Order: sequence, then structure tokens, then C-alpha cells
Amino acid sequence: MVFPDYHYVNLEDETIVSEMELNRKGFIERYSNGLIIDEVQRMPEILNSVQVVVDANPHASIVLTGSNNLQISQKVTQSLAGRTAILTLLPFSIAELNQDDRSLDDFEIIHRGFYPNVWANKVPAIDVYRQYYNTYLQRDIQQVMNIRHLTEFRKFIVLSASRVGCEFNAKSISNELGVSLPTIQEWMNVLEATYVAFRLHPFYRNIGKRLVKTPKVYFYDVGLVCYLLGIQNAHQLETHPLRGAIFENMVVTEFLKHQMNHGLDNNLFFYRDRSQHEVDIVLDFGLQSVRAFEVKLSPSTHSDFYKNLQYFRSIFKQETEETQVINTGLDTNDDTFTGHFNYRDIENHLNSQQ
Repeated sequence: MVFPDYHYVNLEDETIVSEMELNRKGFIERYSNGLIIDEVQRMPEILNSVQVVVDANPHASIVLTGSNNLQISQKVTQSLAGRTAILTLLPFSIAELNQDDRSLDDFEIIHRGFYPNVWANKVPAIDVYRQYYNTYLQRDIQQVMNIRHLTEFRKFIVLSASRVGCEFNAKSISNELGVSLPTIQEWMNVLEATYVAFRLHPFYRNIGKRLVKTPKVYFYDVGLVCYLLGIQNAHQLETHPLRGAIFENMVVTEFLKHQMNHGLDNNLFFYRDRSQHEVDIVLDFGLQSVRAFEVKLSPSTHSDFYKNLQYFRSIFKQETEETQVINTGLDTNDDTFTGHFNYRDIENHLNSQQ
């Protein structure tokens, strides 16, 4: 849709693969002024040919797309350094769902997650995430990273899902699984590199502290979290003890999708001090400008929801441009509480603030 006039090829097509294997460079040269190569991870050696063509033709315009693969990522940064721009496409955002889908029950949206097959082709969420877990998480990652202790690695993924929204305590997980601390840290790096999970770092004006203090762990898709936790339908999610944490995970990821979909750097943090005052999301815009958000799985608001935001504003007085509660409804118990909006409006709200 973005490049309708470009020549499109999909490397899942064996006919295309056979043609390109005969003369990769010649094929790319023929369409170099407008070419899309999909599923590029199927033929990593093609990147060398792309490099040669681009060096010879600075005006070449080639789009390479495909699912994340550690070997491909490494190859791109080596072969095409300085010649390419990289755009990370996460699963759908809520704003990208059609109007009928956005009108679904909150727990139904959370349980389905945001992978395209669930929404575009109406494939049951449990089938999509079972396939994803059995292939990408267990087979592909294991092959690329040559992970030992595969049974413990599977347990690590599930254990991480059970701790979304919590601080990532690698030592505690190491003791629980009976594997070394360096192994746990390596496994977390693997989940981040393969866009399964990510760490949200605490907000400090001292950047050094941000890097050494304990981060929180979240998953890129809450549908996968539900699958890993054995939540089989939206009704089960309604009463699940982790429903609030999973909702928080979804909201945090919506903020991250906004940044990446606009080609912006990740500027998300959380705030927690020694007195256990905590704010779920802090957006740091630099130049002494921050915005803070509390996430609540509730259709209404009341004064308790604002206490940590008010405390945060008292600490960062001049810097704080905005404090808001994000919830599941529009009703309030008190008309004085106007600083809130529905999570389905995150994209519109962030766009209006830019």
C-alpha cells in the first residue's frame, strides 16, 4: 500500500527463489528503482547482492521485509551499515483495528492479543499463539541461539510471563529454576533481541542510575502472555489474579508502538522511589520535559488513583507537562477528576500532544 508501484517478490515462492539464485545481482539491478523483497530471512545471502547494487546505484530504492531473525539482523547491520534505515513493526496497535473490533469487550481485546492472523483472518487466538510458541519460541530461537537447558528455557518464558509489570529479579529466577545467573541474563537478552519481551527501565535524571537499577519486564504481546499463563478465553481473564498486570502490559506496549510506528526512539520509563511511590509510565522528552501516566483496570476513577501522580508532580514540578490516569471507562465518581482517558484513545491522545 505504501509503495504500490514497486515490484514485489516473496521469497516463500520457490519459483522466485530459483530465479534469483541464477543471478541475484542481475535480478536486483533490474528492479532496483523500486523493489520489495519479502521474507528476506529465507535467503540471507541476498544482502550481499543488495549491498553491491546499492553501492553502484545510490538512488536505488529497495525494501527488505521479514520476520525478526537474529542472523538477519546481524547481517543487515554488517552488510548495509550506512545504507539503510530500519523500521520495527510490532503487532497491531489498538488504533489499527477496525471499528467493530475496537468495540469488543476489554477482556476480549486483551485475550486476543494483536497478531495479524487473529484479527485479519479470524483465527482463534489460542491456535495462533500455540503455533507461535511451538515454532518461533521453541524451534527457531533454539536453533539460532543454540540454547542449552531447553526445558528450563521454556519454564523461564512462562515464569517471565507470570511477572509482567514486576521488577525483573534475575537472581530470584536463577534460584527458582536452578540455572546460573549469567544464563538467566542471557535468556532475557534473547527474548529482547527476538521481540518477545522487553525491559522498562526506571526514570532517573541521572542516566547512570537508569542503567543499573532494576527494570520491569513486559511482553510485546499480551495475547502471548495469556497463552503462556493458560488463560483460554476472555471469561477466565476477567477473574485472573494477573488481569491488572496484563492490562498494564498492554497499555505500556501501546505507548511503545506509538513511538516505533512514528520512527521515534523509545522514551518510556517507570518511576519508583525508596518510599514505594510508583508511576507506571513516564515519557521523557528531554529538555526538562516529562509526562506521567497511571494505568488502572477500572471503568471509573477516584482520588487514590491520583496520589502517586500528584507526588510525582511535586518532585518534578517544573518538568511535568501532564499527568493522566488511563483506565477502561469514561465515568468518574467525582467530576473534579478530569485527568483521565480510555486506553483505546492512547494513539489519539499522544498525537494531540505532539
